[in-house]
Amino acid sequence: MSKTIPGPDGKPRCAWCQAAPEFFEYHDQEWGYPVADDQRLFEKLCLESFQSGLSWRTILSKRNKFRKAFCNFDFNAIAEFSDADVERLMQDSGIVRHRGKIEAVINNARRTQELVASEGSLAAYVWRYEASAPPPPQTASTSPESVAMSKDLKKRGWKFVGPTTVFAFMQAMGLVNDHAEGCIGREKAAQLRRSFSKPI
Repeated sequence: MSKTIPGPDGKPRCAWCQAAPEFFEYHDQEWGYPVADDQRLFEKLCLESFQSGLSWRTILSKRNKFRKAFCNFDFNAIAEFSDADVERLMQDSGIVRHRGKIEAVINNARRTQELVASEGSLAAYVWRYEASAPPPPQTASTSPESVAMSKDLKKRGWKFVGPTTVFAFMQAMGLVNDHAEGCIGREKAAQLRRSFSKPI
């Protein structure tokens, strides 16, 4: 089975794009390109935790509503959320109303504050787990690096950050170039990674 499919312009894209029309834009504009912004990194970790057991299409379709509900994923603001905010969010039909995952976002916002205080930034922390020798693209759902990051985050008190969730985060945020061989995004991601200044 081919690992690429023709996109709207006829050029090859990762085959997973065929699952939904909106995936092409997400793939071309975001997926797999390196990110150093703490707020975007925190957002993606949260959204990946919400995806657990669901489809990414469901989460992507609700992303703007998630952003509205969670202060654009400003972790300093979310860290101040109370039990009343949890109840408010449980009534918000625009997001996934899963109490454990909602509470995990609030918990993880507080853990992010601690991590930033100790490590300098969330970006500096996550980029320490960049794969030095990434596996062939799209062959696994975890990696040694995602297992290690997951283990450390859990040790720090984070919730809903299993190794599969963390690996999906790493794929999306450019810590590993998992665009398929032949996909037009693979070389773009490689170029961006070469010019990317890793946060320290």
